[in-house]
Formats: sequence, C-alpha cells, structure tokens
Amino acid sequence: MSSTSSDFVTAPATETPAPPRALPNGLAAFLVFLSSGAVLVLETVALRLVGPYVGVTLQVTSSVIGMALAAIAYGAWMGGWLADRRDPRALLAPALVLAGIATAVTLPIVRYAGEALRGGAASAVLLLTALTVLLPAALLAAITPLVVKLQLADLRRTGQVVGKLSSIGTLGGITATLGTGFILVAALPSSVIVLALAAVLGVTGLALGFWLRRRSGTALSTPGRVKAALALIGLAAAGLSAAAPNPCDVETAYHCARVEAAPDRTDGRTLYLNSAQHSYVDLTDPRHLEYAYTQWIGLVADVARPAEQRMDALHLGGGGFTVPRYLAATRPGTDNLVFEVDGGLVELDRRELGLRTGPELTARVGDARVLLRAEPTDSRDFIVGDAFGHLVVPWHLATREMAADIRRVLRPDGIYVQNVIDYPPGRFIRAELATVSAVFDHVALIAPPDAVDGRQGANFLIVASDAPLPLAAIPPGLKPLPEPAELLDEAATAEWIGDARVLTDDYAPVDQLLATA
Repeated sequence: MSSTSSDFVTAPATETPAPPRALPNGLAAFLVFLSSGAVLVLETVALRLVGPYVGVTLQVTSSVIGMALAAIAYGAWMGGWLADRRDPRALLAPALVLAGIATAVTLPIVRYAGEALRGGAASAVLLLTALTVLLPAALLAAITPLVVKLQLADLRRTGQVVGKLSSIGTLGGITATLGTGFILVAALPSSVIVLALAAVLGVTGLALGFWLRRRSGTALSTPGRVKAALALIGLAAAGLSAAAPNPCDVETAYHCARVEAAPDRTDGRTLYLNSAQHSYVDLTDPRHLEYAYTQWIGLVADVARPAEQRMDALHLGGGGFTVPRYLAATRPGTDNLVFEVDGGLVELDRRELGLRTGPELTARVGDARVLLRAEPTDSRDFIVGDAFGHLVVPWHLATREMAADIRRVLRPDGIYVQNVIDYPPGRFIRAELATVSAVFDHVALIAPPDAVDGRQGANFLIVASDAPLPLAAIPPGLKPLPEPAELLDEAATAEWIGDARVLTDDYAPVDQLLATA
C-alpha cells in the first residue's frame, strides 16, 4: 500500500503569544519609585488630615500605619493577580490615573466623614483612617507587580530584576517619608500636598498612556466613555475638595489650629488645636482666667508667694500663653520662660492672640524634655506642666525621669503644678500622681468632685513640692470659683492613688491608660 504526501497533513502550529515588551529600565524604575513614594506621602499626610477630628495619639498613628500596610498588601496581591491575566502595559496608566483621582477624593471624604466621626471611639479612628489611605494606597501598590511582570523577560534574571525594583521601591518610600516629614509638611498645607500628589499621579498616568499608545498602537487605547467618566470623577473630586469644610485656620508643624472669638466676651478668644479647645485669652485683660484649671494654677501661684512678689517661673507648654501672661500681669518683674515645641503656634499667638515677648515673658521653641536639661539647678520658683498632644500629655513628659529633672530645676521651696486630662476610671491621673509622688515629698490634687468620684472626665491639677504645701489657703480660694472643685490633701491623694504603677521612660503607656474602659 502506497502513500503520498497528501496522506500526511501537517497540523497548524499553535503560536505562543509573545510576552509583553519590557519597559525601558529607567521608566520601570521611575514608576516603582514614584508609586512607592506616593504611598508613604499619603501615610505621612494622613496623620495631619485625621488629626483635627480624632486627635494625634498612639492609636491614631498605629491605625494609619496599619491601614497603609493593609493597602500595600491587598494592592500588591491584586496587581500581581491582574498582571497574570491582562497585559500589564494596558493597566499601568489607568492605575496611576485612578490613584490620582482617589488621592484627590481623599480630601473631601476625610473632611465630611471627619465631621461625622469627630472625637469617636476606636472604631471611628479605624474607619476614618481607612477612608483616608486604603483605596489610593492600594492602587499605587498594584503598580510594582505590574512593572515587575513586564521586566521578567529573562527568567535567568528574575532575582536580579525583583531585587532591584524592590530596592528602588524602598528608596522611594524612604525619600518620600523624609521629604514629607522634613520639608513638605513644614512648607505646605496638607491639602496642597494631597492635591499636588494627585496631580503628579494623574499627569504621569496620562503621559504614560500616551507614550504606550504611541509604541503599541491602538490596542492599549482606552474607550472614550471610560475617559469621560474618569474626567468627570476628577472634576467632581476637585469641586468637593474646594467645598469641603476646612477645620484649620493655620496648619503648623504640629497642629491644625484656629482662633475663634468668644460669644460672651468682646475681647475673648479661644484657641483650638486639632479640634480641641486648648486656651482662652482675653486680649485686653491678661488677669482674666476663663478655664477652671487655669484658675487653679493662678490660685496656687497666689498662695505660693505673697501678692505682687515676683517669681522665676518655667512653663512646659505654651498654647495660648494664658498663665505666663497672668503671672506677668499680677507679679511685675516675674521671669516667665516658656518651652513650646511648635514655633508656628508661637507665631499664631503673636498674630491672633496679642502675644508680646520680652524681659518678663520669653518663648523658647523646642521639646520641653530636651530644653529642660539645659536649665540650671535650683533656678525656678514655679514650674507649670501644661503640654499636650491633643488631649494627652506626651508620654516622655509624664515619666519619673522627667519629674526628677523638674525637681532638679525647682528650688527647694518651689512648687510644681501639672495639668492632666483624664476620664473614668482615671487610670492615667492615678499613674501620673504615683509618678510625681515617687519624686516629690509632698503631693496634692485639685479636681472637680465628680471627677474624683469617677463620674466624669475633667482636668486635674497635680500640686507638688519638696517643701510643705500651703494647702490651708487653697480651699477658701476654690469656693468662689464658678465651677466646683475640691482639694485632696497629701493623705487623701496617697489613698486615691491606690496601687497605680509609676510611669518611667521604659514603661509609659499613656494613650492606653487614658482610654476609657
């Protein structure tokens, strides 16, 4: 039986699709550097965006970091999944444009949602931080696996390609973190940083899409309806950002600050820092003390030294400079030295609250813990601790080591008063009293009766000295004040402290102690 060539029909060969062409190495590195850096810019600025509504506490910082890491994880997973199913070259430009739009939308979302979630519990913090960073950071995190897939044309160089792009992404994050923290936040409002980042991402995405279309033809073109939808979303984001309520008059390096006129006093002004009432100043009468805790501080100062006698006072925290101005007005010749970490706040006080510095009132910008070390031993008669990060005393100013340095600077008969805010069950104030009692020989407490009984949150004033305290003169001074307050003497204070643990530089969970049970 014979056969011919026609008996053997060769099956058509199945063509394996050619892998997408790799990007130029410089472009690939730029995209990874930009997207990774943009995530860290968002993470850093997110703390500024949510601070006016939920404060700047350890829980808020942890929530922002956690949400950013979650976004990176889910974004990288999704980017890798898509890279195996679609041509990454068709996804890169839309991902950048969408990330830019999501970044721009962040501003109105945070400002509208922040008003609804203001001062909320842990769930509110998690929700607000998720709204701030989750979507834009996830879109940005998806870009690196897309780029990696394109660059893996030679499997023999897989480790080199992945390692190189991973290191470039890390360098982008480092550069963005340092640049934002040291330069951008100091030079620009958070809203400008966010919108500028959105613009950079959007323009980069559009330019990349144009370049890829030029090289690849129409296969990568985006449908007109999609383009129109993205443009409308971008315009809506810009409009909402412009109309969204801005909680700040001024953004300093540490605070979202604003000054409002008091409704009941022509010359009264209230200073708000990160949404919390911080200070009250009467522009024409520095002797006026509006808040109860400032009245207690003034009372202790008045009973500590004879009327009109000058003193050397040190203030840890300036705020609205209410107490320093009170001492300067009531005790001519008093040397008031104020440590204020926020130089922008000092400038705001000068512009809006009539602060005038001079021989009797000096403002020194810097961290109180650091500046205190340079103060001479036995150099101050009266030290006021009134430094806060939102509603909590910064942990490094609440430790036994800090109290010991305060005692060093205080003269043997000097008095230290510390303002503390706490809520039931009062774990932080008890721990701080235990801490101060571990250093000073005599410690007492002034507070509202309901706060002492654990029925409400309030300001507490710790009064401490190595010399016997002038306690007998304090209750008569408390009685005429508008808000009820009581004095716990040394024995009652010691009993009220109970078994609270002393805070140290090695153990100071201030935010956790302040949280309500």
